[in-house]
Amino acid sequence: MNKGQESGACPLAAPGNSEESNPGNNSSNGASAKETNMLSSSGDLEDVQLKPSRETSRKTLCGYLNKLGIKGPIKTWKSRWFFYDENKCHLLYYRTAQDINPLGSIDLSSATFDCKVENGEGFFEIRTPSRVFTLKAISKQAMMYWLQQLQMRRWEFCNARSRFPVGSSQLVNEPLAGRTNVVENEDFLPPVKTPTEAVGLKAASLPAPRMSTALQNISLKHPWTEIQNTVYSICGSKQLWGNNGNVFSFSEVQEDPENPDKEQEAEVETGCAVKKGTLEDRRMEPRLKWLNSGFPGLPEELSRERNPMDKVSVLQQQILTLTEEVKSQKELVKLLHKALEAAQQEKRVSSMYLTAAEDKDRLELVRHKVRQIADLTSRLEALEQEKKELEQMLTLRDSHIQELKEHVQLLMEKNHAKQEVIMTLTEQMAQELSDPMQEASTIAAGTLYKQQEEIEHLKDVIDAYKTQNQILNSEIHQVTRLWTSVAENEKALLMKCACLQARNCQMESKYLTVLRKLQEADLPSCHAELVRNLIQEALQWDVKEGAAEGFNLNPVSEYDEYGFMTVPDYEVEDWKLLAKIQALEIKSNNLRSQEVVEKPLRDRWNSVGELSPSAELKSLIRSGIPVEHRQRVWRWIVSRHCSHRPDHYQQLLRQSKSTEHPACRQIELDLPRTLTNNKHFSSPTSRLIPKLRRLLLAFSWHNPAIGYCQGLNRLAAVALLVLEDEESAFWCLVHIVENLMPADYYSDTLITSQVDQRVFKDFLSEKLPRLMAHFEQYRIDVSLITFNWFLVAFVDSLVSDILLRVWDAFLYEGTKVIFRYALAIFKYNEEEILRINDSVEIYQYLRFFTRMITDGRKLMNIAFNDLNPFPMKLLRNRRTMHRGELEAELYELAQIKAAYVKERAEQGPQDLKEVVSEEEEEI
Repeated sequence: MNKGQESGACPLAAPGNSEESNPGNNSSNGASAKETNMLSSSGDLEDVQLKPSRETSRKTLCGYLNKLGIKGPIKTWKSRWFFYDENKCHLLYYRTAQDINPLGSIDLSSATFDCKVENGEGFFEIRTPSRVFTLKAISKQAMMYWLQQLQMRRWEFCNARSRFPVGSSQLVNEPLAGRTNVVENEDFLPPVKTPTEAVGLKAASLPAPRMSTALQNISLKHPWTEIQNTVYSICGSKQLWGNNGNVFSFSEVQEDPENPDKEQEAEVETGCAVKKGTLEDRRMEPRLKWLNSGFPGLPEELSRERNPMDKVSVLQQQILTLTEEVKSQKELVKLLHKALEAAQQEKRVSSMYLTAAEDKDRLELVRHKVRQIADLTSRLEALEQEKKELEQMLTLRDSHIQELKEHVQLLMEKNHAKQEVIMTLTEQMAQELSDPMQEASTIAAGTLYKQQEEIEHLKDVIDAYKTQNQILNSEIHQVTRLWTSVAENEKALLMKCACLQARNCQMESKYLTVLRKLQEADLPSCHAELVRNLIQEALQWDVKEGAAEGFNLNPVSEYDEYGFMTVPDYEVEDWKLLAKIQALEIKSNNLRSQEVVEKPLRDRWNSVGELSPSAELKSLIRSGIPVEHRQRVWRWIVSRHCSHRPDHYQQLLRQSKSTEHPACRQIELDLPRTLTNNKHFSSPTSRLIPKLRRLLLAFSWHNPAIGYCQGLNRLAAVALLVLEDEESAFWCLVHIVENLMPADYYSDTLITSQVDQRVFKDFLSEKLPRLMAHFEQYRIDVSLITFNWFLVAFVDSLVSDILLRVWDAFLYEGTKVIFRYALAIFKYNEEEILRINDSVEIYQYLRFFTRMITDGRKLMNIAFNDLNPFPMKLLRNRRTMHRGELEAELYELAQIKAAYVKERAEQGPQDLKEVVSEEEEEI
């Protein structure tokens, strides 16, 4: 019973350290003396009732509000005493401020608040996931105060819960009001002045708002709680006037339909901050509250009223109030009697069924029940039928009422028209009879008055919308902060997951590398068989299975954005293992650079507006162009160097259709061999094959000096993949052949291509002398490997991601980029090459070692940082020098060839005669 009493004191807060006896004093004399002291004056009584338990500046949020009942037989407004529980973020509501148990609670932790202008002044709603509570304050100021306080305290509770999780000792030991002051420091809304007449502890001493009928304010949904509160108030009043009798003990039957959990009751007790004293002290608190609310202002009124008749009238008013209360309680008791009789009837039938001696008697009871059920079912059907008939009648009446309303509206419109006519005639008569100036001033004054009223109304509407907008802005700001916090946490988790996946890919790559080394080693047959099985198992495992097993940030798909195969399909089993290692390395590098490098680079590209040549743009292009920006940048680069002549490409296409070019046959032979590792060119029926055919034929007619050279098909294919448009890819090919590459690079003699190979050997000797000496030691001619690099700009040599980054810088800066990256490739694998001491193995390694380069960032850093300085002037001078030497060698070779042909031509007939004579001799 102590819990119930203490929780019943929640709405008013427990008495503080006012005049109380010692906790250990349990004598009745002490209690009687305390009663005498408390009843001495109404001022002392209010101090005992309303003094808060904690001397803090924070006020307890409580007060009377009207609540719209949406359940039960009576759906109307009911006055309720509301109290905010800070420890649970619940809004408890009672019938009166003196009740012991709450009728229910509203969970504000996940609720939203709404106040609409059209509902009227003082109306607002609290929306929870389960239901909507419609409340009404006595004034707009009281409504705004409730909304602001509920919002602020709800945010305090949520911030405190997120800062101190459940189970934390700090959360248990510290008061909720002192845990956080985040919301108090943020002045989103102007502070609303506390309406003391409707909110706060002082409102508890005032009489509860009167309802039209006594029964209207009673909660039929919670009968047991109403009985407890009523009996407790009656017992308290009897004991207060000297009667220590008790109706019945609540300790025997303690049920709370709304708060069955004892732990919840304990929390309510703690939130109310009831200071425990003696048993008699705790019993005196609700009695004093009942006295103060049951006879509001009685001692003061009796002391103020000197006339006995006034005193009698006050007492009669109190008697009427108590009489209405007794009537309502009698009606409640009647309802409970009916429920009790029904329960007793059920109990008797159940007892008869259990005490029946034979099954026949039980069967008869069951049949009786079945008949009752059938009877009730028939009555229910009759009631439903009656309900349908009533609904139909209601519909008919509604339609009739609607017709009457329309008729009334028509009559009102006619009346309004007649009134307007009357007003017009009246105004005309008044205008004729009165002074014209006076009439004009009267009309102006009436119009001004109406405009002022309309302006005031619009101002009120604007203020309401401003207030609602401020509330919504406050909520949006808080939600934005929460979203930002969640996004930061998600980003941190994604980065952590990316690091873990990159580490996992590195471990798998190292595992496959160890298997490859073991395969190459000379192992016993049993161990070799085990290694082969492990390799076979590793090759059968698909990298894409990682996505099906769980969360995967950057899965290795079969093809990349441009259609290139991410894992090459080699026929040799050893090469398949290398392809698997390559795929894992690519995935590891992508995961590691995703957040650290790629995202900042993409942000920098997103901030680039109109493109213009600059050092910053050059640095960005060298770092690599993101996929979403590459097509735009390539088009801009090509348009800077090539003037697009209108209809030029279409004319070339028409010419290629009308006349067959000599290179047409060679083009058809090279089409199936173009980018076989790309799904857009892998088969003759691929969709880009016809575009590539038309593009190469158009270029052969555009540049008859070159016509077609093997290697142009690969350059054009890459341009088609990125630019997508056929004509744009044509002009990109023109830019590469005619602007970027030197003259005669794709001629029949390929003289400039041979010159670049000699220049590259010079740079290789200067930049990587150890590696060049190693090549010379084993007579390795690197031009056999690098010639194709320069001719097709690394197409089919590097993985697609690195290849396109090389092309980004190549299109912007020229052929110097090819020299840089060619040297960087050898620098990247220098140590591996130096460890090979056999010329055949070196050639075999050089055939595929470019495919094993997976770290594009490292290769780019070597090309543009480690190999500096690399002036373009030096490249031009070396080309000029080696071109002269090569032309001299070719001229000398041409002279030797001519002399040899001339000599053969002179010796040819004589030798033929000798051969014939010998044959004749044999014959």
